[in-house]
Order: sequence, then structure tokens, then C-alpha cells
Amino acid sequence: MQLPQQKLSLFFVIFTTLLLLRLPAAISLVCRNRCGTIAVNYPFGVDDGCGAPQFRKMLTCNATDLFFVTPNGNYKVQGINYEEKTMVVYDPDMSTCAILQPHHDLVMTELQYAIIPPSPDTVFALLNCSIDSPVLNHYRSLCFNFSGHSCNELYSACNSFKIFSLLTNSSPPCCFTGYSTVKFMSMNILDCTHYTTIYNTDDLKGIGPMDWSYGIKFTFSVPDTGCDRCTRSGGSCGFDTETEGLLCLCSTSTNSTRECAAGTITNKGEHGTPAAFFQTMLTVLGLILNTSL
Repeated sequence: MQLPQQKLSLFFVIFTTLLLLRLPAAISLVCRNRCGTIAVNYPFGVDDGCGAPQFRKMLTCNATDLFFVTPNGNYKVQGINYEEKTMVVYDPDMSTCAILQPHHDLVMTELQYAIIPPSPDTVFALLNCSIDSPVLNHYRSLCFNFSGHSCNELYSACNSFKIFSLLTNSSPPCCFTGYSTVKFMSMNILDCTHYTTIYNTDDLKGIGPMDWSYGIKFTFSVPDTGCDRCTRSGGSCGFDTETEGLLCLCSTSTNSTRECAAGTITNKGEHGTPAAFFQTMLTVLGLILNTSL
């Protein structure tokens, strides 16, 4: 008996529909694991659906450079240390010992501040402050020295900051403080014209400002979602772009929630095999054949 063309077409429609239902929204996704010279590993991702959903769209990559995306601009990533769980970025608009530039605020989302905040050893140096600045009056306790250094050293050691002393014939007020200060008070409220940031300040004892590390170091935590199991099986950890549910991205056509053992775990986290799928299809074919008799 030959299967009628209409019945055969119906079978292929059902087969295709069921097959598409088995594939998650992140199908055909290939995760880039490098941007320029910097490795991009979990929990980060530069392609939507890669990495942990909490870090979604926090990094972007152009042809050669990786950037940390914030509400007020992108910061070039200098490096990511996955063992120490730190990321160092550089603000091209920030003043340093070598160049003086107009200030702008570092603004982070509440989620970013919660899961990837500036490290405790990253110090914000507020420079050329007014005597009416809050950190010199009611909030002066927010200012501190680090590793035996005071902010006044920047005026004497850095050519870019010497201009402030030349203009006033004295060293204008300044303040070393943490990110929480600039998070809750903008530079306009702080009434300081410029700022710079220094990281790894615990290692700078006896080292002059010309040799400090300028930039911002962030610390991050890695969500415990079983990603190790996925990577050991050859997959990349990611998530469904619609539901943000965990996925193990195995290839451009196969994804699961745990590991890349073909046919062992479905995209809903249930155990199953290819045999179960084909058994379903044989049942459907049998029903079509019966109705054609």
C-alpha cells in the first residue's frame, strides 16, 4: 500500500513542528569566547544568550576591544582575572598624572552594583574641591588615606594636577574615597572639578603617584548554576533569551539544560533519548496509516 501524498505531507508537517518545539529559543547561537586578547568566559558573554543571565548585555565587543556597558557610557576592559574574579576597566575620559580631562560620573545600574561592584582596593581621588564640598564638611569621614598616601601628593607629583596649585598658590582641597561616595553624590554635588581612580591600592605603599595603577577594578561572583558540568561536556553555558532559563549550548542546533550528552537531557531539564522522540513519530505515522485504510 502506498501512503497518499496528502497523508505524507501531514506527517512531515507534524514532524517539523515537534522538532522545532524541542529546540530552545537560543538555537543557532554560537558563543564567542574571546574579544581581542581578552578571554570571555562564564559568567560573561558578548552574544545574547551566552553566559549568566544576570550579566546579560554588560559586555560588548567590537573588532578588537571589549567594553563594560554602563548607563552613562562604555569603559574599555583591560583584563579579566577569572581566578580572582576581578575585572579592570579604564575610562578614557578620566584624568591621570599624564592628562587632565573634564569629569563625568561613573553610573552603574542597581544590578551591576550588586553583582559586580568596584573592589574595596579601588580608590576615587576627588580633586580641586570647593571648601563647601560635603566631603570636607558634614561627610568628611568619607575621606581617608591609603598605604601612607594622601591626595595632596597628586598635586606635587603629577604634571596634569600641578595646574591647580599654580592657580591658587596652594593645594586645593581633595579627598580619597570609595565608590559608594560618588554613587550617592554626583561630582556636581561633591563640588569637585576632577577625579581619577586608582586600583590595587593595598600594594602601593612607598610608590609615588606616577607609578600608580589608574583605572577601576570590579569584583564579581559566579552564579552556582552547574556550569562546570556543561563545560566539561564540551558545551558553553548560556540561557534562553526569552525565559532566561539555564541552557548548555552544545552546537548550533542542539541545546540542553545541563550537559552536551546527546539525547540525555531535553531543553526542559527532563531526561529523554532520541528513541523516545522517534517512538512518538512512529505512533503518529501509525495513526495516519490507520486513518488511510
